[in-house]
Amino acid sequence: MKRCSIFEFAPLKSITLEIIMETSDQKFARLMVDYSAQVKPGDRVAIVSSTAVIPFIRELYRVVLKRGAYPHVLLDLPEQESILLANASEEQLGFVPLFHKMAFEEFDVLLKVRAETNTRAMTNVDPQRLKQRFGAISKLIAAQFRRGATGELRWMSTIYPTPAYAMEAEMGFEEFKDFFFGACHADDATADPVAHWQKIKQDQQAYIDRLQGHDQVRLRGPNVDLHLSIKDRLFQNACGQVNLPDGEVFTGPVEDSVNGWVRFTFPAASGGLLVEGIELHFKDGKVVQASASKNQEHLMEMLDFDAGARYVGEFAIGTNYQIDRFTYNILLDEKIGGSFHLALGRGYPETGNHNESGIHWDLICDLRDDSEILVDDELVYKNGKFVS
Repeated sequence: MKRCSIFEFAPLKSITLEIIMETSDQKFARLMVDYSAQVKPGDRVAIVSSTAVIPFIRELYRVVLKRGAYPHVLLDLPEQESILLANASEEQLGFVPLFHKMAFEEFDVLLKVRAETNTRAMTNVDPQRLKQRFGAISKLIAAQFRRGATGELRWMSTIYPTPAYAMEAEMGFEEFKDFFFGACHADDATADPVAHWQKIKQDQQAYIDRLQGHDQVRLRGPNVDLHLSIKDRLFQNACGQVNLPDGEVFTGPVEDSVNGWVRFTFPAASGGLLVEGIELHFKDGKVVQASASKNQEHLMEMLDFDAGARYVGEFAIGTNYQIDRFTYNILLDEKIGGSFHLALGRGYPETGNHNESGIHWDLICDLRDDSEILVDDELVYKNGKFVS
């Protein structure tokens, strides 16, 4: 679906005046509304977030209104999911929230802003109850992926800095805010965030041109020896339109083509748990052997979630070099410049991958040391960067 420029549906004068003396919140909200979701007059817009960041949601609401759209705000309480998991009956765990269901299945735009106040709130939750809840929520995610692929839904998923995220990243709160807005290019150093992301889109298209239209991909390094096929698959240019921060190129590999092994160098978060030291072995697309140095039981729970959980739905290369450290936040970490990640489970239909699963679990591996990617036996990437 063609996306129009922001200037095709919003008066140039009004936007120019807004850009003057913008705060980071204002710049970030405008980037989400005008560039990422490209909100137009008459759009039904769902803003899904938390009461923990009401000042930013107020700003986002204001910008959506100024674009002539109809914002609907759906706010969770801090730690609402952990309260639900501790107190709900089985029937309540399996219930899909009605207003969220309507937003995901019927609205034109979905703006999701996670803002956790306790990133470890669900560490001790019974895995079976967590699995049951995932099963309910996965219906919303399935609708988001399906409608996003056809262009019926323009969705944007991000976080907003909280002290909890800063603590996970081992930073002070103000330091983390600067790091986050810098990675989004919505900071004081970026005069025009939209123009910046448009340039990133152009640069990343050159990477895609090196990859798309080929067949065999091989990743080699101290932590990986993996083969997969991208034959007839489409790469997506992740340039700030569905995630902020962004910076990756990704596709869905041929479902039965993944062979070899990989040791993921960064921990993987799932339902408030950290699974560390994950090593997976693949045969004909399927995980046939798995281990973890921490929380292996949860790793096996995820792999056995359903029939599609042991297959790969996404292969991606991170390109955001402003994200130069691990933060324990997947939204940022999967974009680390010099890394690649695989997602177990659900694939993105727009890439040509049709793996079905109730999970989409991103697992990240560093490629910055003695590592390379070959495409049809041609070296295209070495030690964390594309080669010319």
